[in-house]
Amino acid sequence: MEQNSSRTPEAAPSADLRPEVPHPARMYDYYLGGKDNFPADREAAERALAANPEFRSTARANRSFLQRAIRHVAEQGIDQFLDIGTGIPTAGNTHEIAQQVNPQARVVYVDNDPIVLTHARALMAGMGRGRTDVLQADLRDPAGILAAAQVKDLIDFDRPVALVLAAVLHFLPEEEKPYAIVEELLAALAPGSHLVLSHGTADFLPAAVRERVTGVYTRATAPLVGRSRTEVAGFLTGLELLEPGVVTVPLWRPEDEPAEGADRVSMYGAVARKT
Repeated sequence: MEQNSSRTPEAAPSADLRPEVPHPARMYDYYLGGKDNFPADREAAERALAANPEFRSTARANRSFLQRAIRHVAEQGIDQFLDIGTGIPTAGNTHEIAQQVNPQARVVYVDNDPIVLTHARALMAGMGRGRTDVLQADLRDPAGILAAAQVKDLIDFDRPVALVLAAVLHFLPEEEKPYAIVEELLAALAPGSHLVLSHGTADFLPAAVRERVTGVYTRATAPLVGRSRTEVAGFLTGLELLEPGVVTVPLWRPEDEPAEGADRVSMYGAVARKT
């Protein structure tokens, strides 16, 4: 197994920690039962949970989907992963799952929260892992991500790559052109690459709940935009969609019998291949 050769990134893009403003990554950490969050994050998360108590179970279902999807992609021979909007590390991270299948798998994590950078560095400090690195950058700057030294050092874009966009695109409103961002990232990938995508939806929520949840995130560092199944499928245009298609995350190749209500979880997931 190749020793971790990640290096300390050069001066990261300026990003004020702003602990007094809720950050979606830290709120998500709270939903998952993590400790890497501030009072403002916990207060905002509790308001979101009061509006929709299923936020916590949805976050866990999304995490399980990500692990199943990463394992599947790695089993198809993909050994390079670009995970953007990774969030604060927790059990079953992309590199851990991928390197169970192929110890030589390479992973670059990208996030705009300085706390993610700190924890990812600590996570990768141990011996005996494949090559991993972390980049502090923003999904809204796809060209900057693709050109970053950490990415170019680990990712060979002449070979297939797994692009992971798990529970991140719903923080980009239409004016920030999320479809164009995904298109630009995919254009840089070789045929045979895969997109692992999950995205929040309001398809199953009453209007009053949607409004309350949206209100919570308008006071955070990013809004929350729940898109329909058709809108989520739009991110996969031109790709070969793997079975079972765009489904709620518990229904994407489940390992056990899905629980009642799995078809109404407020998160869609899909995996697609670039041909």
